Amino acid sequence: MNITQAQIGRILTRTCGYLGTVCSHSLQPYRGCAYGNSLCGVGCYAQHIWWVTHGEPWGSFVESRDNAAEAYAREYASERRWAQAKFGKFGIFLSSSTEPFQPLEQKLHITQRVLEAMVERPPDVLIVQSHSHHIADCVDVYAQLTGRCELRLQLSIESDRDELPGLPRSASTVEKRLAAAAAMKSAGLRVTITVAPLLPIDNPERFFSRLSEVADAVIIDHYIDGDGSCNGSRTKRTPLPQAMAAVDPASVTLEYRQRIAQIARQHFPGRVGINAWGFAGDFRE
Repeated sequence: MNITQAQIGRILTRTCGYLGTVCSHSLQPYRGCAYGNSLCGVGCYAQHIWWVTHGEPWGSFVESRDNAAEAYAREYASERRWAQAKFGKFGIFLSSSTEPFQPLEQKLHITQRVLEAMVERPPDVLIVQSHSHHIADCVDVYAQLTGRCELRLQLSIESDRDELPGLPRSASTVEKRLAAAAAMKSAGLRVTITVAPLLPIDNPERFFSRLSEVADAVIIDHYIDGDGSCNGSRTKRTPLPQAMAAVDPASVTLEYRQRIAQIARQHFPGRVGINAWGFAGDFRE
């Protein structure tokens, strides 16, 4: 793993396309991801973006953005004005092309420092998105943010399986992520599980029953119609669809998403979001 450190000029990126329907800005405290060679990294869309990878293999590098909190504070006023004028809200997605709670965070605490900076300079909406159980490490900071902005804590649990045949295991086990969700919910925080991307689920009824015990809502996001490309073409360039089909051929179709969503609605009535609508906080049926 090639680990580097950087001082950056800007940390807030104005969004467009798929992410632009969700919020006005994204924020990446790291470039690259140590989870790139785990299950969640196989289909990660960021591996196809040159300005993210700079041509390096996904999962082989992490760049820490050491002054991310300072950069946020410096950009806050101007970007907030721009977002409120254009969208009506200053919304931040943390993070869209990296894992904000990857292993290096436990040493450097860059994401934590960004969150602490947001307590003083809150966005209107903050979406914290993670594949890691370490999202629960910042419960105390989330508690401070809750009264200052609309806070959405989103933890990805794509399946009740920790691995698919021929692919690497999850970097954070399903059980650890369930425990993290439970810890955040017991602290009085609103938790959403993002089943994203939707992978084959061995026992959907039991899976969503367990999720209902630790979360307030779920978002189901299939790579078709959900990875930001036409018909899921980005994901189809990876080994993920083939591995999914080996477990359940139906799982690579939108019909599978619809069937799973129907089961989820039995446990989360009125609280199941689909693809971009769900990430935008719209839980329309």
